[in-house]
Amino acid sequence: MKKIFIILFSVLSLTAFGQKKKIALIEPRVGTGSTAVSTMEKAMIRGELRNAIVQFDSYDAITRTDLDQMMKEFGSGMVNESQRKKLGEMTGAQYVLVAEAAILDEGHLIITAKIIDVETARLSNTAYEMMGTGSNELKEGCRKLAATLLKVTSNTSVKPSSEQKSANISSNNNAGRDCFTETSFGMNMKMIWVEGGEFMMGCTSEQSDCEDDEKKVRRVKVDGFYIGMLEVTQAQWKAVMGTNPSYFKGDNLPIEQVSWEEAMEFCRKLSTQTGKTYTLPTEAQWEYAARGGKKNDGTKYEVFAWLRTNMAARGGKKNDGTKYAGSNLIDAVAWYSDNSGSSTHPCGSKRANALGIYDMSGNVWEWCKDWYSSSYTSYDTNNPTGPSSGSYRVDRGGSWSSNAGDCRVAYRNDDTPGDRSSNLGFRVVCIP
Repeated sequence: MKKIFIILFSVLSLTAFGQKKKIALIEPRVGTGSTAVSTMEKAMIRGELRNAIVQFDSYDAITRTDLDQMMKEFGSGMVNESQRKKLGEMTGAQYVLVAEAAILDEGHLIITAKIIDVETARLSNTAYEMMGTGSNELKEGCRKLAATLLKVTSNTSVKPSSEQKSANISSNNNAGRDCFTETSFGMNMKMIWVEGGEFMMGCTSEQSDCEDDEKKVRRVKVDGFYIGMLEVTQAQWKAVMGTNPSYFKGDNLPIEQVSWEEAMEFCRKLSTQTGKTYTLPTEAQWEYAARGGKKNDGTKYEVFAWLRTNMAARGGKKNDGTKYAGSNLIDAVAWYSDNSGSSTHPCGSKRANALGIYDMSGNVWEWCKDWYSSSYTSYDTNNPTGPSSGSYRVDRGGSWSSNAGDCRVAYRNDDTPGDRSSNLGFRVVCIP
């Protein structure tokens, strides 16, 4: 197993995306989870990230000392007024770029990059890319990421072949499957492999504010599956369905105002087009993925001390994992009532959980496949699918309008299948 977290800070001086950019770049810093990664691999990642960003223009340097001072209070994805002023005084820059990279067990690298507007202290753009760790794959993946982030047309990007995509989905090795990107309908939907296993489902010990319907805690077994790295975005919905019913508009925002039936129709169309089996996650699949799957081993999930103020996930008892999807501190991983500004946010703009999955706490509620029941059935523990009928469908994860307690990984919600709301969306699973 190898895990590495890289935080890459760049300072950009630009007037608008798509125009020539002058970029000031410093070396990225490598986090504490990278001891199993060789010096050569670290250097390759740092070098390709740098090359990918600066290839579109020249860059100037800014010292790490300056940047450390500027960013030491950096916490939840925004900067405060004094930091904006200091940044402007030092560089005259209009934007700050932050990138995080993680190497999955499957040997794939996920890099997420964000640009923050200095004047407004809000995210201006977010991009992400999954790639192999080989030299050519790393170079091409970083180049595609930079082109997407900076909105530069990239005519020479190499897409995976149909044979490669087919191989990703057809492997019989449960523990060795690759993640893959679904490109049908012109989408760019990253799918994360979740290795099958067992977990304690329901109100485990880290869930201090349990509800009655989260009981009785039971040991559940689930087979391996793929799940969307992000909630389904409006751009992806439009590509498949041709409409956009969302209240909050934006291609990178999560789709909302869609019923359970409409979410299932999206899955059916995607399945027909691809020949794969797309559907909504069962409640057990959803909670298993939110808890981090087999990577939930009680290991403390931390980032660097200088980025950790009011943000780190500290602990969780062994095998219980974290209260929210990736952290015991909700602001690190979720858009919810206290920080959302009463709206959705771009998918993937908070920190991922241990599997590299984003927004399983907050942003929008996510439809699950199951009918809702007010209690768990103790004998239904092997790939449980819930009751055979009912009046309500389960939705999970909380939303931009939810309080913190509703964003817990164990919290359960329900709505009628025809309900639509600006705080209700979904993500898909793919069954191998």
